Amino acid sequence: MDNAILNQILNIAFEKKVSDIHFEVDNPPMFRARGHLIRAKLGPLTKQDTDFVATAVMAQHGRKLPEDLKEFDTSYTLANVGRFRVSIFRQRGNLGVVMRVIPHQVSTFEQLNLPAILGRIAQVPNGLILVTGPTGNGKSTTLASMMKYINDSFDYNIITIEDPIEFLFTSSKSCIIQREVGIDTDSFSAALKSAMRMNPDVIMVGEMRDLDTIDACLKAAETGHLVLSTFHTHNAASSINRIVGYFSPEAQENTRHRLAESLIAVISIRLIRGKSGDTVLPVLEVMYATSAIKACIRDNKLDEIEQYIEKGRDEYGMQTMDQHLIQLCRAELITLDEAKRISHSKDLERKLMFS
Repeated sequence: MDNAILNQILNIAFEKKVSDIHFEVDNPPMFRARGHLIRAKLGPLTKQDTDFVATAVMAQHGRKLPEDLKEFDTSYTLANVGRFRVSIFRQRGNLGVVMRVIPHQVSTFEQLNLPAILGRIAQVPNGLILVTGPTGNGKSTTLASMMKYINDSFDYNIITIEDPIEFLFTSSKSCIIQREVGIDTDSFSAALKSAMRMNPDVIMVGEMRDLDTIDACLKAAETGHLVLSTFHTHNAASSINRIVGYFSPEAQENTRHRLAESLIAVISIRLIRGKSGDTVLPVLEVMYATSAIKACIRDNKLDEIEQYIEKGRDEYGMQTMDQHLIQLCRAELITLDEAKRISHSKDLERKLMFS
């Protein structure tokens, strides 16, 4: 491995519109495209190869590769080509690297096949908006699209706190300040405390990872700011349950009341293969915090939330993931088998027949 080969591999990633590149010892470089892993037509990588990739990434930030490095998240820029989110890790004693391709431009809702309600949600002046889902299913891209909408629509002061910075924004109607954990600030929680003294209208937190960050996000939303963040949960009810679970038992009832007051929406996303196998489509659950849903949060009746989402489709633009899967099946954009693979419901086929 040398710079020329590495740059060639990274260029191919952008040309072929892959989402990720894997560098691991004893395997050739692998690309993830449309949900599938594809092996590059190169020989298996050696320890020296993966060490080279990791060293090149670290060097761009003026750092040496520590001998005892076990995991590290950062970014990498290929001049005149694009950016990558990078995860360096150790496995079986060797270093591995996974690089997530970050598109040149932030896409609009329409370009990403996202529902128009996301724009209406982003117009709310204050409160907490969460984008949730498994790793690699479009949370960051969806959140970036919402930030683009806000940036282009309102004259706000926007502060982002990310680890690492992924999409680079240029101020449009809004003014955007982007801060990276580990370079511009020591932690999410420290940056959030500092952000409150920076005259923010909107604060975007790349991920709510710990109690301090969650509590700081809630406080910012409670004090009149619009806060957007991501969470690794599969739907609205599990997101609320997990947030509450971070707090001590004696603080959980108060946390439910805080969430009921400040939560605006939870957008849960999964990516699904299109019927042709050549496309990937987003499937979303969209929960808007209506008065009925706020009552469910306060009273700890989270199992009732899904039925309110289902009933709120026409009036509020909400939808369950099953409703969206059924819509895509009816439009013949996805197969029933693929829909059943994504759905958490055992009776999706019956719903499709009778809806």
